[in-house]
Amino acid sequence: MPRPNADQRLSAITTDPLEALARENDVLRARLAALTEDVGRNTALLRKSQERELELLRAGSLPQLFERLIAGLAASYQLDGVRLVLNDPQHEIRHLISGDDLTQGPLAGVVFVDALKSVAPQLASLERPWLGPYRRAEHELLLPGLLQPASLALIPLRRHDELDGVLVFVSNDPRRFTRELASDFLAHLGLVAAICVENAVNRARLLRSGLTDFLTGFHNRRYLHARLREELARAQRAHQPLVCLMIDVDHFKRINDQYGHLAGDAVLREVAQRIDAQMRLSDTGARFGGDEFAMVLAQADIAHGEKVAGRVLKAVRSAPIAIGSGASAATETVTLSIGVACANPGSGPRDYKALAERLIAEADAALYRAKSAGRNRVATSPNIVS
Repeated sequence: MPRPNADQRLSAITTDPLEALARENDVLRARLAALTEDVGRNTALLRKSQERELELLRAGSLPQLFERLIAGLAASYQLDGVRLVLNDPQHEIRHLISGDDLTQGPLAGVVFVDALKSVAPQLASLERPWLGPYRRAEHELLLPGLLQPASLALIPLRRHDELDGVLVFVSNDPRRFTRELASDFLAHLGLVAAICVENAVNRARLLRSGLTDFLTGFHNRRYLHARLREELARAQRAHQPLVCLMIDVDHFKRINDQYGHLAGDAVLREVAQRIDAQMRLSDTGARFGGDEFAMVLAQADIAHGEKVAGRVLKAVRSAPIAIGSGASAATETVTLSIGVACANPGSGPRDYKALAERLIAEADAALYRAKSAGRNRVATSPNIVS
């Protein structure tokens, strides 16, 4: 085989480094393209995360915040499910949202627990996000009603060194959440979510303090008027009647005169609790003033209202109420007079404030008929407010 001449050897020496340099450039360009793609993807993710965090921070109420945490995050991050587990040992958050206009959507992904470790023991020591496979024995109680997913991200909601809740990201892809993935952005999201929950709870407390009777814990008259207007508008849209009950404690002045005002306050608190025990979540109760209470029953006709009034009457008078303590301890059997009125708003524009006032007036007139007939009874209005 002939040996290459000098020109051929020079050409090979000149060409090989150029080809190697070209291949190296190709590799570097591919790496740069991959890095650019990663930067673009991370920038888009950061922008999406910032937008979502701003949405959470702008939530004006607990129900709105829940909707943005559940449906909003699921849509933003293309998740198969999101659950929010909140530690609520005193049932305060549940109480704060009980008067809000809630649909099944926002609450469908929220789980309230009296102790976080009761649903998953590992939550007791959860300091940072945990990513990994779904294990039924460990995670089933975290995800009630969901089919078995493949992988999870458990994001702690911590404030003031306390674990207030856990945000659970659910995926049917076993590779979506693995222990090798970085979790810094999830930890940041958990902190933002915890701050948002705390702020929303504080706002709800302030709102409730202005709309709540301090003695009984019931809503006050101002809240009742606002809620009644909302319920009348909803009743008109749904073509459903609603009922108002006006409730008066019989001979309350005698209790005050005989036992004192502190004893009278204790009686009002106990009456409020017994009324509350007869209410549905969709019903609204309020202290109307003095020894008067009111109830608004959504999607109820006059017959249903009369039945509820009978239950309230029986609940209050069925057992004596303890008054005072020690040597001055006594019991009183307390009775009520209750007036029931119904509204069924017709179609077309309506002045809901005027409708609310007419409905209360009808229930109040029925109440005085009950008192005039001897008290300890229920009277209904023959008129339907429309």
